[in-house]
Amino acid sequence: MLHGYGSSILEGAWLTVNLALTSMALAIVLGLIGAMLRLSPVKWLARSGEAYTTVIRGIPDLVLILLIFYGGQDLVNRIALALGSTDYIDINPFVAGVCTMGFIFGAYLSETFRGAFMAIPKGQIEAGLAYGMSNGQVFWRILVPQMVRFALPGFTNNWLVLTKSTALISVIGLQDMMFKAKSAADATHEPFTFFLAVAGLYLMLTSVSLLVLRFLGNHYSASIKAAEL
Repeated sequence: MLHGYGSSILEGAWLTVNLALTSMALAIVLGLIGAMLRLSPVKWLARSGEAYTTVIRGIPDLVLILLIFYGGQDLVNRIALALGSTDYIDINPFVAGVCTMGFIFGAYLSETFRGAFMAIPKGQIEAGLAYGMSNGQVFWRILVPQMVRFALPGFTNNWLVLTKSTALISVIGLQDMMFKAKSAADATHEPFTFFLAVAGLYLMLTSVSLLVLRFLGNHYSASIKAAEL
């Protein structure tokens, strides 16, 4: 049915999963940093966080991917040239894809995390400090566990969008399942067959993700549901 290209597309699917997971890990870090900046009482830090989210959310993902990939590669080579290197540096498409997707979705997650932190009653912070906890202990023991529960719905949506957006990284040469399917379609002149197979793989990936994230949502909401009974 896939004319011998099935294993190649599955290899691309595995690369897509790795790209999505690694990009999301970076996005979580940048999202937390962005949320902390937005919530900072220092005005210039808050405005920096706001500028990051406003600019990134206002530009299409494909445009950002091309800008960051080609602009980043040009910047790296200019720096290398200034340091005396004459060799051209070609950035690995996977590294470029992770940095690009992480940077883009970090902006979206920063808004998700900011809203989740703001949903936690301030009295809990005050209670933690009064109990003798340090600021770090209050953050990790009180704020983060509750923030996760509030952030999961928005996080789920961002994860699904990120997973599907990985298909855009094929434009910079990453041999993910979209790239493999396009190559197979060009070789066999049967685009519908291969793109339908890729659509099925993306649907399978997002469906499994929903099940896992739904389980996590139930886990973090268990104490709340128990208190209501």
